[in-house]
Amino acid sequence: MDKLSVIKIGGNIIDDEAKLNLFLKNFAAITGKKILIHGGGKLATQLAAQLNIQQQMVDGRRITDAETLKVVTMVYAGAINKNIVARLQSEKCNAIGISGADGNAIIAHKRKYETIDYGFVGDVDRVNTSFLQSLIENNICPIVAPITHDGKGQLLNTNADTIAQEIAKALSNQYEVSLIYSFEKAGVLLDTEKEDSVISVLTPGKYEELKAAGKIFAGMIPKLDNAFAALQQGVNKVIIGQAENLATLISGKSGTSIKNE
Repeated sequence: MDKLSVIKIGGNIIDDEAKLNLFLKNFAAITGKKILIHGGGKLATQLAAQLNIQQQMVDGRRITDAETLKVVTMVYAGAINKNIVARLQSEKCNAIGISGADGNAIIAHKRKYETIDYGFVGDVDRVNTSFLQSLIENNICPIVAPITHDGKGQLLNTNADTIAQEIAKALSNQYEVSLIYSFEKAGVLLDTEKEDSVISVLTPGKYEELKAAGKIFAGMIPKLDNAFAALQQGVNKVIIGQAENLATLISGKSGTSIKNE
């Protein structure tokens, strides 16, 4: 079974030109099959402010009303996605930028909560593995923006970490998949102020223990939940760590390796 690297890049790297350039150079240099999923960074918030579109956040999550959906679609699936594709082409990586609507790549449904209306936020139903596989097998690297669709003409704003997890899970029957969450931190930290406090290996038991002790900061919990869910559903390995160290992340020599007991 061929190996496939499914790599997600965090918004803080998107916002930093120097770090993004280094990351893309390292990504282009990766041999073998690969997919990149990216977040949005601060550009959508900045554009919304310029257009006088009020932004509402609940527990760190963006409420996506109709006007905000236009903004995130323009920014995520447009400006950021195509900028990444162009830079990768300059590094001789034959990339293609897609959203979940392109090629019917990712079908989702509008999130439903009893107490909060998140607007046009989507939760993934299924991934079109045959479409993604056709690109990969033709040596075309998919660059996936976090915009999905519901199959009925509606675009949806969907969490990029979740998209990475769902793509990794869906392709684990066809490939030996490594899921890499690359962001600004060196890995999962015991102390968020100390980059040298990286937890090298995290198991479900250790995770629950650290959560109960309040040693896993809230922003990391959804990422870790996604990581453990991916392992349980066929992904070969999951690693979380610093984007600048992409080569050593993929080899497991840096970052935090997420493992079953």
